[in-house]
Amino acid sequence: MKIILFPLLPSVGLGFITLPSLRDLSVNHVRPSSINVVTMAAVATQPQTKFEKMKMKWKGQVNRIPAEDLEISYADFESLLGEQRLSFSRDEVVVGTVVQFEHQSALVDIGGKASAYLPLREVSLVPVDKVEDVVSLDQTYEFKIVSGENENGQVTVSLKRLQFEKAWERLQAMQLEDSAFLGEVVSVNRGGAVVLVEGLRAFLPGSHMVGGVPSEEAVGLKLKLKFLEVNAETGKLVVSNRRAVLEEEMKELSRGDVVNGVVKAVKPYGAFVDILGMSGLLHISQISYDRIDDLTQVLQQGMKLKCMIIDHDKVNGRIALSTKTLEPEPGDMIKDPKKVFDMAEETAKKYHERMETERKAREEAAKSIVMGLGEGLESIDSDVLSGITDRLGN
Repeated sequence: MKIILFPLLPSVGLGFITLPSLRDLSVNHVRPSSINVVTMAAVATQPQTKFEKMKMKWKGQVNRIPAEDLEISYADFESLLGEQRLSFSRDEVVVGTVVQFEHQSALVDIGGKASAYLPLREVSLVPVDKVEDVVSLDQTYEFKIVSGENENGQVTVSLKRLQFEKAWERLQAMQLEDSAFLGEVVSVNRGGAVVLVEGLRAFLPGSHMVGGVPSEEAVGLKLKLKFLEVNAETGKLVVSNRRAVLEEEMKELSRGDVVNGVVKAVKPYGAFVDILGMSGLLHISQISYDRIDDLTQVLQQGMKLKCMIIDHDKVNGRIALSTKTLEPEPGDMIKDPKKVFDMAEETAKKYHERMETERKAREEAAKSIVMGLGEGLESIDSDVLSGITDRLGN
């Protein structure tokens, strides 16, 4: 049998016809011309589909490029396929390039089957309005995979998760350094306030805020803070404004300093005075040299006064105050408090001079006692001492 390629009718195109060999034709006494005519007529009568007609009209000629003319070899193409990532694991950290912005999101090329999806909620720890405010086109960043592949092979990535982990690392380092830092108040409640620290929300108890529990007016304020607790495992973050202020202010305070204050509360045993945001105790025994029968007749809540620091505990932030050391004359705090406050600095200077004189007198007295003891020993008979020494030696 032979395969012969020949043109059919114009509406049919080229076709393949299977013909018997000449030997077969001679044996069967069949003429080739008659077979050609019958076969062509049969093919021409077969109907064409719409698809076949369109194919004949639009297919055109196929251009084949020799392998030696290709810019990339089959081996190179296979190597590129090997480098292509086909799958990613959740929580895996990858490097990707932002290639396109979409509505409230961005597409990131991470070398996978499809571009990764970066939604607005995963862009930043701090709320932002647009993805473009945080990332830029054609810029490379580290991302964390936060979901498996969908039906299109696309994964969801996050910048926020990495920022969250790094923020906790920074907070733990700051806690070890025990350094003060600023935090912004974002909301208040009955127990205290919520502040933003390194993009994380921390709780500020009302008892650890200078001035007590804040009001709504405090929202937006930046406060000086120090850590009370940092626990990344439980996500617990507690800060103190009082501790940061006390330690900072206490560095500037010394015993004997005259400070301004405001009476915050009056108790039977004394008064609590606000000093530079700290609470100091003015004990009833330190108010005046004269006896006080009714403390409310001398001090009232909200009263402004001047006092002297006579002791302080920098670790716990406790301050002991006195006004009797500022009295020009004993009993002036009861008779004329204004006079005491007006002359506070002058009286304090005299008080320090008097204390310094007394200190030197005590030192001289102690020195005289020591010298007297030395002279007494020198007057003892040396023979007596030598005898004692000899007996001790035996």
